Amino acid sequence: MGHDSRPTIGLIPCYLKLYDDLCPEMRAGFDGFLRDVVGALGQRGIAVRQTPVCRLAPEFQAAVAQCEAAAVDGLVTLHLAYSPSLEALDALCATRLPLLLLDTTPDAAFGPDVAADRIMFNHGVHGVMDLASMLRRRRRAFDIVAGRLDDLRTPERAADWARAAVAARELGRGRILRLGPAFAGMGDFSVPAGALRDQLGIVVEDAGLDALDQAIEALPAEAVRIELADDRECYDCELNPADHERSLRVGLGLRRLLETGGFNGMSVNFECFNRRDRPACTMPFLEIAKAMCRGIGYAGEGDVLTAALVGALARGFGRTTFTEIFCADWKGESLFLSHMGELSLSVIAGRARLVTRPAFGGGSEDPAFLSGPVQAGAAVLTNIVPGPDGRFSLLVSPVEVLDEGPELHPSMRGVVRAWIRPGCPVAEFLESYSRRGGTHHSALTLGSHAEAIAAFGRLLGLDTFVLSA
Repeated sequence: MGHDSRPTIGLIPCYLKLYDDLCPEMRAGFDGFLRDVVGALGQRGIAVRQTPVCRLAPEFQAAVAQCEAAAVDGLVTLHLAYSPSLEALDALCATRLPLLLLDTTPDAAFGPDVAADRIMFNHGVHGVMDLASMLRRRRRAFDIVAGRLDDLRTPERAADWARAAVAARELGRGRILRLGPAFAGMGDFSVPAGALRDQLGIVVEDAGLDALDQAIEALPAEAVRIELADDRECYDCELNPADHERSLRVGLGLRRLLETGGFNGMSVNFECFNRRDRPACTMPFLEIAKAMCRGIGYAGEGDVLTAALVGALARGFGRTTFTEIFCADWKGESLFLSHMGELSLSVIAGRARLVTRPAFGGGSEDPAFLSGPVQAGAAVLTNIVPGPDGRFSLLVSPVEVLDEGPELHPSMRGVVRAWIRPGCPVAEFLESYSRRGGTHHSALTLGSHAEAIAAFGRLLGLDTFVLSA
């Protein structure tokens, strides 16, 4: 995400040459405003590369070229005053960088009691209208954030858009390892590899457990010992050392396989872990939890599409996990999320428990996995949908992760779990979700990012729907 691992935007201040000709001293009056904008974004984790103030077409062309050379994640225009759209239009339409129009002004209030000389410092709004109208006419995609700068939501929305730009870029760089075949008969996420590559830029490489066996056997002798010590420091380890070491060995082999292959996502089919007499003798749930926390995408059962989505959102927005809607709590108006043993460490509240569970089907050794409550609060459930005519769509659902409270059944402590409440009654949500073709594999991202994740979908050219009412 940019040069210092944060999202990086190119900020292009827009101005009118006529004002420099008539009153050149006026432009200095915007210096404090520009510092405030850069500071507000910086406080929210966004690196800003500010170009010189642009007035004429060659200046806009130079500013865009500067931003492209710096490999920024997106462009943000800021109208200091009215700036004619045709000066900026060609440069903004020629670049493939995502574009946001930040529509804000130095003064929060502009009522009857404001002095007339403040007009010159606060009239950029109609310049934004001019530019937005022409961008639309040219079919140039853009987003817009409007509001007063001292309203915390305005810079936060702009910062979140920058995260969306990172996530959109990352999806198109998806390089996904599929370990084992896709689950037989599971159709909703099934997409031909050519369509993933050609339409979304996702590259898939298939491997069997022989490759994982080799990676496990190539591990340095001390690797498991070092990881074991780290785990004991970080988690409540409630399993016997032999199970722990076994899971670590398989997990570190998987980590090595991902790193040597340059993969940023994976899907693992638990069915192929069906023997005890090989190095890859247990499902690597523990490493999957750690990998998602590092920004590696994941989905179960051979679902490389959702794996790419999880990874892109994790690298753009942070705390993201693969999940499934398992059960409806009709009475409590909530939905129960779960899976076999996959939960990103990044979403667990407090200190995670490290436990084992019986191997599904009994053919392999019992796997270790991390368990704990998901952090309560605002979150977004996101689903990528393969649709008719080769089109993909994105379902974005703002939800609340519920505090599981003191009444948690003891048997649930060893289960991957979370309860969410959508923005409408559960029955209505499920109906709307399935009418839009939502699959049974999703990503859950903590935080109030629904608007930005919808922008992520639009940046990718996906048909994007927000399921909130």
